[in-house]
Amino acid sequence: MSARVRNVGIPGVNPPEKTCSDPKCPWHGSVRVRGLVLTGVVIKAKMKNTVVVEREYVYYDRKYKRYEKRRSRIHAHNPPCINAQPGDVVIIGETRPLAKTVHFVVLGVVGKKPMS
Repeated sequence: MSARVRNVGIPGVNPPEKTCSDPKCPWHGSVRVRGLVLTGVVIKAKMKNTVVVEREYVYYDRKYKRYEKRRSRIHAHNPPCINAQPGDVVIIGETRPLAKTVHFVVLGVVGKKPMS
């Protein structure tokens, strides 16, 4: 395991306390973060080292001149040093394709989803 922690270049995101030997980890591996940086809630964490993150956004419908809420689900790589669980609010960053449907990586856990 390498004790060295890289700077991913995203302000406001702190590196994790734990270390890992995952080559797809943005902090301890060789994956670069570029492009979109999004925030969402982890919905599922049943795959190995992969989570499903759901993010809600507002879309403006020009025809009816109204806003509507939409949501999308994004598959993201979950490094062992971060280990996000369902209900966590996470920051994800875009990377090169890591698998067939995985193009994002979890950068850190912000908090828990408020109960409604």
